[in-house]
Amino acid sequence: MATGLSVGIVGLPNVGKSTLFNALTSNEAAASNYPFCTIDPNVGIVEVYDPRLEKLSALSNSKKIVYASMQFVDIAGLVAGASQGEGLGNKFLANIRETDAIVHVVRCFESSDIVHVAGKVDPIQDIEIINLELRLADLQMVDNVLGRLEKQLKTKKELAPTVECLKRAQAHLNENKPIRSLELNGEEQECLLPYPFLSAKKVLYVANVSEDDLPEMNNAFVQQVKVYAEMEGNTVIPICAKLEEEISQLPSTERREFLQSLGLQESGLERLIKASFDMLGLITYLTTGEIETRAWTINGGTPAVEAAGKIHTDIQKGFIRAEVVAYDDMLAYKGRGAAREAGKVRAEGRDYIVKDGDVILFMHH
Repeated sequence: MATGLSVGIVGLPNVGKSTLFNALTSNEAAASNYPFCTIDPNVGIVEVYDPRLEKLSALSNSKKIVYASMQFVDIAGLVAGASQGEGLGNKFLANIRETDAIVHVVRCFESSDIVHVAGKVDPIQDIEIINLELRLADLQMVDNVLGRLEKQLKTKKELAPTVECLKRAQAHLNENKPIRSLELNGEEQECLLPYPFLSAKKVLYVANVSEDDLPEMNNAFVQQVKVYAEMEGNTVIPICAKLEEEISQLPSTERREFLQSLGLQESGLERLIKASFDMLGLITYLTTGEIETRAWTINGGTPAVEAAGKIHTDIQKGFIRAEVVAYDDMLAYKGRGAAREAGKVRAEGRDYIVKDGDVILFMHH
C-alpha cells in the first residue's frame, strides 16, 4: 500500500462499529487490486471511489482502472478503564497509536434489541468516555517521558525546550483538553513530533442512526453530536450502519437504484471514505493511458517532482517537466491531443504544486 495511511475506527461496545467495519471491508467495497484485502482480522484496504477515473478511462480506452485506497483499522472495543489496562486496553491503545486519524462511531438510535453498555443512549457521554481514555493514556505517557527527561536535563541543557513543551501538554491534558486543541508554533510542533499523542489525532464522528431516521438522518442525538463536534472543530457523518451492511451485499449494479429509492445520493461509506480522505489532507492526481487510468494519492501542497516519485523513484530522479491538463479540460476536449491544440496543456517545473484532479504526464530521462 503506497500511502500507508490508516484510519482507526473506535467506539464503545454495541454502537455498530463492527457492522460498519464489515460493510467497509465486504468484498465489493474492499480494494480489489490487493490480493490480501484484509491483512489481519481488523485491517481492511478500501477503494476511494472516484467517478472521474471512469470517464478518463473511457477516453483512453484503458485496460484497467486503479482507484486510490486507504486503510481502515477496526480497533478492539474500548471500555472505560482502558488506560489502566481494562478490557483489551493496552492492545487498543497500541493499535490506535499507529493510525493517522480516528473515526469515532457513536450510537444515535434507541433499540430494545440492542443493549447499551451504560444502560441508556447518551452519545455525548459515549464520546467523553473514549476521549477521557485517550487523554489518560496521553497523560501516562507524558508523565513517564518527563520523569526521564528531567533527569537527563541536568547534563543535557539542549533538552530544555522539549521539557517545556511537554509540561505545557501535561497541563493542557490535566485541564481535560485534548492535545489537538493545544496551540503550538512550528518549533513546539517539532518538539512534540516524537511523542505519539492519541488525543492529537484528528477525529471524524460517525453518528450511527436507525433505518427509521432515513433519509434525513438528523435526529435529536445526531444534533447533540453535531454541536459537540463543532466546538472541537470536527466533522460528523450520519450513517445507518445496518443499511450500509445490506447495501454492501448487493451486486454493485443494483446499489445506486436502491440508494435512490431511499432518497439518498451516495452511500454512507462513500461519504465516510471521502471525509476521511479530506480529513487527512489528501488529494489525488490522475494518470491515464491505454494500459491504465490511475489515481495517485499525495498530501495537498506536494510539488510535482515529489508527486512523480509516487509513480517511480526513477521518474523523480530524472524529472524534466510535468505536462498538466485540468480534468475538466481533458473531458471538454476529449483527450490530451485536442487539449494541447487548444492551449490547455501546461508545461510545469519541479516546484509546481500539484492540484486535485490534475491529469499529468511526467517527462523524464
